[in-house]
Amino acid sequence: MLIFNTTYHVEIDQEKVFLIWMQEYYLPEIEKKGMLHAPRITQILNHHEEGSSCFSVQFEVENSTQLHHWYQEQGVRLADEMQKIFKEKVIGFSTLMEIIV
Repeated sequence: MLIFNTTYHVEIDQEKVFLIWMQEYYLPEIEKKGMLHAPRITQILNHHEEGSSCFSVQFEVENSTQLHHWYQEQGVRLADEMQKIFKEKVIGFSTLMEIIV
């Protein structure tokens, strides 16, 4: 089992809108495909720049092949939508992690 994590740096004036959009649109859209599971959003507490917040959005996925299929079928479109809405006020980077224990 793998964890697909994306860390987002969000300007403070977009924080509430970002969290609402994630909960009401982004997460439900991802769950429709059924490839990514156990979604969660966490706030990163040890990285604090004035005027911004950081969030981690995580999903579990069976393997990297399944993640690749999800990314091609849905991930690119969702990333484009997020960029159109939030522009440079939300910036993210993704990490793929393997669950050991």
